[in-house]
Amino acid sequence: MKVSFYGTRGSCPSPGKDTVKYGGNTACTLVESNDGRKLILDAGTGIRKLGDELIKQNDDIYLLVTHNHYDHIQGFPFFKPIYQQKRKIYIYPAITEPNEPQAIIEQMRGSYSPIASNMISADIQFQIHDWSQQPLMINGFSVIRQPMNHPNGGMSYLISCDNKTVAYVTDNELNAPNFVVSKAQCKNFVANVDLLIHDGQYTESDMPLKLGWGHSLISECLDLAIQGKVKNLAIYSHDPERTDSELDQLQEEINDISQAVNAFLSIEGQTIYL
Repeated sequence: MKVSFYGTRGSCPSPGKDTVKYGGNTACTLVESNDGRKLILDAGTGIRKLGDELIKQNDDIYLLVTHNHYDHIQGFPFFKPIYQQKRKIYIYPAITEPNEPQAIIEQMRGSYSPIASNMISADIQFQIHDWSQQPLMINGFSVIRQPMNHPNGGMSYLISCDNKTVAYVTDNELNAPNFVVSKAQCKNFVANVDLLIHDGQYTESDMPLKLGWGHSLISECLDLAIQGKVKNLAIYSHDPERTDSELDQLQEEINDISQAVNAFLSIEGQTIYL
């Protein structure tokens, strides 16, 4: 299995000379099996570049959405495969509050988008399943999901294939004042995974102002990874205001304090082989 990051920012894109190393695109990650099957996680602005690659192929596309905040769906109108006739795209929406499973295409309407959703040529099929019967098999991947602590809700995903497991937890406040999922539940969900991709948008300096905004501290991610005995931790959803130099400094601090887990800040364009 391999995992590739096409977008690692949280909240909004942050292009410019100060974000060249870690990237400025919002959430999009690709998981690939050893035999080439693919699973896309989220459709932030990073999915545009992924679309440039997938348009050259004919395989059906499988997309899991964690939630409908704009940084996780805003790249979808620019995802070229949706304009390919006869291309099949299966979308697995999250449960949100309010529950709007088709938000990813409903954003393409009115004055919000120059291209309306009725101009999509691909065969888009929304997959609404009873997730109480987990795991669900999606394109050969075993998938389990769990709610996240985030405003309006959302879902984390546990993805297994080739005897490897990835936990994708993008927007999750581990110490949320009004939690939906406890820290114990989070630990059990990610326990012993080969790769944990977890939201680490904030540092201690962001608190208490941003308490309850739905994101975790980097230090909390490290604690979760150590307690859950994960093998590798990719810290995700970087704050859009963080520069490359600031993220480099945070990586140095992580290296100094984290000996029990291989922890690193995710980088746009990075591929991890498990």
